[in-house]
Amino acid sequence: MSILEHEILEQPVVLERLLNEGTALVQELAARIRAAAPRFVVIAARGSSDNAARYAQYLFGAYNRFTVALATPSLFTLYQRPPSLAGGLVVAVSQSGRSPDIVAVVAEGRRQGALTLAVTNDPASPLAEAAELVLPLSAGEERAVAATKTYTAQLFALAMLSVALADDRARAAELALVPAAVHWTIERNRDLASRLGLFRTPSLLAVIGRGFNYATAFEIALKIKEVGLVLAEPYSSADFRHGPIALVEPGFPVVALAPSGAVLPDVAALVVELAERRASLAVVSDEPALLARADLPLPLPPGLPEWLSPLVAVVPGQFLALALARARGLDPDRPRGLAKVTRTY
Repeated sequence: MSILEHEILEQPVVLERLLNEGTALVQELAARIRAAAPRFVVIAARGSSDNAARYAQYLFGAYNRFTVALATPSLFTLYQRPPSLAGGLVVAVSQSGRSPDIVAVVAEGRRQGALTLAVTNDPASPLAEAAELVLPLSAGEERAVAATKTYTAQLFALAMLSVALADDRARAAELALVPAAVHWTIERNRDLASRLGLFRTPSLLAVIGRGFNYATAFEIALKIKEVGLVLAEPYSSADFRHGPIALVEPGFPVVALAPSGAVLPDVAALVVELAERRASLAVVSDEPALLARADLPLPLPPGLPEWLSPLVAVVPGQFLALALARARGLDPDRPRGLAKVTRTY
């Protein structure tokens, strides 16, 4: 078993541990944030962590009514012209906590008097030292270059914080269901090697999501690029109709993220259109009718609310990237030209 697969399988345990060991701390952090009464949120991140930040934009916008922006770290480092952060909450999301540009955003936010929070798997990292508040992921060492368990831990930590900020007991109960839902998804999507079909040797593919799973489209596309060395492009279902759909011809591979929720009718309509164009479809969904249309059905557990679906919808994509790497004779633990910790300035 590869290190990457082992860490994919670890995810239910990691999330359960974060829930059990992190709830009290998250409550304390939420109290500090409420007391500061920030007017907006700015999130700094790179790579997979940037995809977690995209999820947070929907999460904190929909349930905590914050205006949420993604930071532009180059303004803080290369241009040395940082925007005003006073009165805001600056959140940095980083598995390693060691990228200088992300540290620079937090340091500048703190200098300006903004409340700063680091969400990281290394509470002794430079990022954690720079921030006023720290939320550790407690995921254990992640040895695979491609992030999996730290990514879902980031999503889970952000979801815990959103729930605590709103003091929402109903959503807290829903959150507790996630580790079991991830386990369910692992069991039903783990062995894809014999089912890849036209997805075995693609040179280009599209990954489509919308709403909360716009972030998931980016993360799955990133994993496929990192591990499978396939050019995978993420789109929202709305943006895909604004031009890129012209690429679709018979056999063109598309991964569609279609969990139940507000965006399901829109994504489902696009899946129908793509099927009519005879695209090769991998569908990640809990909707039986959509899975029946797929060349590669990737099932999700029924009943999970849409705001939590990114935590499970990414798992079939992780397995798809792993299966693509193996089908192409690649080592999933040693993606070409990549290192575990990437430092950008």
